[in-house]
Amino acid sequence: MAEVVKETGVSKEKGYLYYLGKDGNVWRSKMARAGKGGGNAEKVADAGVQREPGYLYFVDKNGNVSRAKMARGRK
Repeated sequence: MAEVVKETGVSKEKGYLYYLGKDGNVWRSKMARAGKGGGNAEKVADAGVQREPGYLYFVDKNGNVSRAKMARGRK
């Protein structure tokens, strides 16, 4: 269902949220927990991904940038 767009091989640490930023690179932020704030985004890897409309981009369990077709109009 999902296809790998760019292999980055980022090793994920517990307690962080990994995502593809607007610049096309992989970023991470500390997850907010009860009483503690999150934030402090830092760049983890240069991916240089150009986004296409109609796809959801994410960092998969192997640390690579993947994409899946967005489901629209389902009931």
